[in-house]
Amino acid sequence: MTGYVLFRKDKLGRRGGGVILYIKESIQAYEIKLEKEAECEEAAWSNIVTGNSTLTVGLVYQSPNISIEENEKIHNAIREVSKRDGIIMGDCNNGHIQWTSLQSTGREDQEFLNLVQDSFLSQHVLEATRGENVLDIVLSSQKEFVDNVKICEPLGCSDLNQIHFIIKVKG
Repeated sequence: MTGYVLFRKDKLGRRGGGVILYIKESIQAYEIKLEKEAECEEAAWSNIVTGNSTLTVGLVYQSPNISIEENEKIHNAIREVSKRDGIIMGDCNNGHIQWTSLQSTGREDQEFLNLVQDSFLSQHVLEATRGENVLDIVLSSQKEFVDNVKICEPLGCSDLNQIHFIIKVKG
């Protein structure tokens, strides 16, 4: 896309899959690698320079049929990023979490909810993004980093709604 820098992580050994993170060219950003235990197959990470500070921004995809090992890596990545100023976005397929009441049904969903709470992250997507489920996340290490979250119609032939929001950081 013209005017944007592309950060991507392709699935290895397979056609299709992976994640793409676009950041405007006018924003100073560079790709980063996380610790080995947190290096995920379907996650892209970037640091955005904002004046005298840095904001880590990441995009993750947690497939419904994810392996136990890859799921643990995504959880490790979320733990690592939660220790810095950061925003984590993505599709985590945890459709049985009630984010407004912080309740869940199902073991995997409860593990993810515990991870978010134990990492002191704020979830900003509180409305359904596919059918009646909240499958998408916008997590931040500081609640004030994310503002004006809007759930919009799906883009193209996607079955997931778009999420629009503003990232607020000091310049």
